Amino acid sequence: MTSATTLPTRTLGTTGPRVSALGLGCMGMSALYGAADRAESIATIHAALDAGVTLLDTGDFYGMGHNELLIAEALRTAPAAVREQALLSVKFGALRTVEGRFTGYDGRPEAVKNFAAYSLQRLGTDHIDVYRIARLDPDVPIEETVGAIAELVEAGHVRHIGLSEVGAETLRRAAAVAPIADLQIEYSLLSRGMEDEILPTARALGIGITAYGVLSRGLISGHFPRDRALAPGDFRSNSPRFQGDNLRHNLDLADRLGKVAEQKGVTVAQTAIAWVLAQGEDIVPLVGARRRDRLAEALGALDVTLDAGDLAAVEAAVPAGAAAGERYSPAAMADLDSER
Repeated sequence: MTSATTLPTRTLGTTGPRVSALGLGCMGMSALYGAADRAESIATIHAALDAGVTLLDTGDFYGMGHNELLIAEALRTAPAAVREQALLSVKFGALRTVEGRFTGYDGRPEAVKNFAAYSLQRLGTDHIDVYRIARLDPDVPIEETVGAIAELVEAGHVRHIGLSEVGAETLRRAAAVAPIADLQIEYSLLSRGMEDEILPTARALGIGITAYGVLSRGLISGHFPRDRALAPGDFRSNSPRFQGDNLRHNLDLADRLGKVAEQKGVTVAQTAIAWVLAQGEDIVPLVGARRRDRLAEALGALDVTLDAGDLAAVEAAVPAGAAAGERYSPAAMADLDSER
């Protein structure tokens, strides 16, 4: 069976690849959201590929290599016609303990090439389509990290260079070294910090955006019950936005968005994703679906058109800066060059 569907496409910046207008973020299939069903995860990747999704996003530290091996299995068992359309976006650099604790980031050139060698082996491929450090290493100039990826591009091991959660000045410094395809950064109705300086800088430099967290980790999905008990291993239990009054406030925002969605005849999640899609052709949302039904719902956002009145209603329901709580714990926020 080959892909029966052709999805709309967008280009990652002026130098990056053309990809499906929605990408699949695979992190939750291996880590940080509690236990996942391996068979359903693989079936979801297969369903995404069959639907025309071409961009699969992962990190070598998602489950300490588990996610890359999962993707490799899914690609190996997918029909050749859809497998060959898949583009892999990989983050590297996060250092972890056996217990899963994050201990820093390593952007040294020799480490970059080491991480890439292991990812290529786990993924079962001879190249990575977009390669990026997960967070800026404060001890290594971004020029050195990007320069090492550029050498991997020259050697044919990587096709395009990306960045993740960096600020405008770092974007400018990186782009002076080599062409940057895209910046991966959290962007949603509840997380709009990049709009002030980072997004205009990226656009001026011809750098695209792959937006993760478009449903704010479930807060504006329409599927998060107020009395939900988070599973062991779900990092949201330590997230400020999921705590006490913050959670109640944020779910109130989701309810307000739900009223807009109901009038439009679509779901809350589809409205939230459609809003991100409407912010520019240079933005590609990543959806973290772990199940086929959630994937199908997310793909339905591509059929939702928000006109000026719809966008105004969404903005009124969830104004910029309305979220309660930071998007990460204080320790994790400290790692974000994009928040400085």
